[in-house]
Amino acid sequence: MKFNRNFWKNKKVFITGHTGFKGSWLILVLSIFGSKIYGYSLKPLKRSLFKKANLNKLLISNIYADIRNIHLLKKQLRKTKPQIVFHFAAQSLVFESFINPKTTFETNVLGTVNLLETIRGINSIKSVVIITTDKVYKIKKINNKYKEIDELGGNDPYSASKASCELVVNAYLKSYFGKKKNIYISTARSGNVIGGGDYSNNRLIPDIIKSINLNKQLTIRNPNSVRPW
Repeated sequence: MKFNRNFWKNKKVFITGHTGFKGSWLILVLSIFGSKIYGYSLKPLKRSLFKKANLNKLLISNIYADIRNIHLLKKQLRKTKPQIVFHFAAQSLVFESFINPKTTFETNVLGTVNLLETIRGINSIKSVVIITTDKVYKIKKINNKYKEIDELGGNDPYSASKASCELVVNAYLKSYFGKKKNIYISTARSGNVIGGGDYSNNRLIPDIIKSINLNKQLTIRNPNSVRPW
């Protein structure tokens, strides 16, 4: 399939979690394509790609708010009337999910519910892409590659919340959007994403670079695990 960059020119794109690592890179790409970009996210961390690249200058609207606030989310989506929505807003770290499991489930599951509930009443939206993770699958005893039809599961709060997110999307698709032919909703189960501006803690490639730059010994967590690149 040939990529048509002209498709994105002047398209109104609403991004939740736009101040994060992936959201920031999406802003950079869409700005090159000439999209009109609207952001809804928590404030960026002090050290972030969003701040370092001054990405707020590329946005039509830059709203700092929590995805759990459905009233403000509805207000911004209705005001913006976007055509395309990318949902990145999430608690995205496995280690953090053990420390704050309640927040992880509220953000990843109820945050997705808030988005899907809101877009039911906005006719301008034609496409919604919800980013989950490759960790939504039930862990196999043997190291075979996972397929999209494999059973969902999760042994930690992060994985379980993302698997639940997939179930939520499927339920809304079958219950509310199945008969609507003018809107497309999908999930993207992204794996280990590598790129500049990833300042999160406990990240394999960034940790390797840090250890080299600081001339410090590198500690590999779970050295026997298989990482899908």
